[in-house]
Amino acid sequence: MISKKIQSIIESPSNGVIRKMFEEGILLKKKFGEKNVYDFSLGNPDLDPPDEVLDAIEEVAKDRSHMCHGYMPNAGYAEVREAMAKKTQQEQGVPVSFDSVVMAVGAAAALNCVIKSLVDEGDEVLAPCPYFAEYNHYARNHGAKIVPVPTNEDFSLSIQNIRAALSEKTAAIIINSPNNPTGRIYSKEDIAALAEALTEHGNKTGRFPYIICDEPYRAIVYDGATVAPVFPVYKNSVIVTSFAKNLSVPGERIGYIAVNPAAEDAALLVSACVLCTRVLGFVNAPAFFQKVIAKSWNASCDYSAYERRCKKIMAVMDYAGLTYAKPQGAFYLFVKVPDGWNGDDMAFCDHLKKFNILCAPGSGFAGKGWFRISYCVSEETIENSKEAFKKAVERR
Repeated sequence: MISKKIQSIIESPSNGVIRKMFEEGILLKKKFGEKNVYDFSLGNPDLDPPDEVLDAIEEVAKDRSHMCHGYMPNAGYAEVREAMAKKTQQEQGVPVSFDSVVMAVGAAAALNCVIKSLVDEGDEVLAPCPYFAEYNHYARNHGAKIVPVPTNEDFSLSIQNIRAALSEKTAAIIINSPNNPTGRIYSKEDIAALAEALTEHGNKTGRFPYIICDEPYRAIVYDGATVAPVFPVYKNSVIVTSFAKNLSVPGERIGYIAVNPAAEDAALLVSACVLCTRVLGFVNAPAFFQKVIAKSWNASCDYSAYERRCKKIMAVMDYAGLTYAKPQGAFYLFVKVPDGWNGDDMAFCDHLKKFNILCAPGSGFAGKGWFRISYCVSEETIENSKEAFKKAVERR
């Protein structure tokens, strides 16, 4: 028999809903043809990697030196960690050295390593709603649980709700900016207020929760927006990220952890993340792509296609009479379920399939009453979906 815990997750209606939609899309495309199916389910970046990345792949592939494919320290190659430290220093505005960095098998592995390093059985990790669905599993993997914290109507952080959710069991809070699924960027003022709330909580309880910044979309922003740094305003903070979205290499599974050097137990947390990299079975980040990223992490990227598609999909929603939250970054549009559905996003997304439209229900993101459109698809798909969305809203 398989684990009862795993079986209960498998049987949960919201389990893997995004992947299920994606797989259904493959079948629909075979039946109706690619152009007649409007698949907005999966956040699979469709821009080609920059030339600098492709050139680096070719260069690293030519390396035939002895042991070039062998093990390295679990934390990764020193020169790669140095490059990621330089990147983090530029983004955070504080000195960061290579020994604050641990290379990871994408941001998912990074999150699992950080959470395992911070929590004990029964601990809690706060997550402003809506949030990436897999956070629930990552916390559960290590004996903790996610505590959903409602945000404000515009999806900005509600410091009042965060204060109310804090307890002696709170080990950390995950902030994802730009947010998946809303595209919301948390402002500098939001981050400062969050730091103040956590500091007050720590002074009162003796436990200062970590801020875990999940930042794979940091570079994909619109209208000159920027993602506020956290290291300068709160000591107990850590960055987890990957190159899946910004460099369009999600299948290569390469990312890293960067611990704030000012954290009281910074060296111990780095050591813990290194240990967890090993004992969780990742062992080390892929050697090949560590070397590729070290050569190309600062490749110039043009995200104007995402911004253009964002405007097009918002125009489609306007035409269909649907309400949405205007994104500030990433490549998702969070759309409100229309009147007449009692906020049942699961039922409405099933209804959309009748019109060959595939979207992710908001309930999978702790955002009941909404659904997510991933617009990292062709402009043709967006434009062709216009009448289908209109008909789906008008008919039931």
